[in-house]
Amino acid sequence: MAAKKHVIDVEDGMPVELDLDPAIGEFIILKARAFDGKVAPVEPDPGSNAIDDEERGIIEDYPEDETETELRDAIEGLSDDAAYDLVAVFWIGRGDYTGADWEEARAAAVERGGVDIAGYLMGEPSLGDFLEEGFIALGYRPQDYGPD
Repeated sequence: MAAKKHVIDVEDGMPVELDLDPAIGEFIILKARAFDGKVAPVEPDPGSNAIDDEERGIIEDYPEDETETELRDAIEGLSDDAAYDLVAVFWIGRGDYTGADWEEARAAAVERGGVDIAGYLMGEPSLGDFLEEGFIALGYRPQDYGPD
């Protein structure tokens, strides 16, 4: 069964076919933002308000927190073609290419290959923001495919 292609309108009006499902792209953006926001746990100040300390746990990175695992699994679960799309979208969002350079960005992603794409992307600061910017540059609004 052939992978389903997702058509996105680029600024110049030419359609770009993606192998990356828009809903999965939005899920990865949301998980990447949560992952990007994590910080090392801090021992609570004995004089602080316990109620305030509970809020801090949301951004602290604990071993039982599944955010990193969920993000890695989502990226590693992509087909090769969808993963190359994701890398190209990231590069466009980071400013290495423009939306009009889609074919060049995609070819460079294929040339880079599929070696630890999850590790590569997760090692980049602001991954979620860059992915969203890349989708927007391609004329796509990721939030349209997010959860209600």
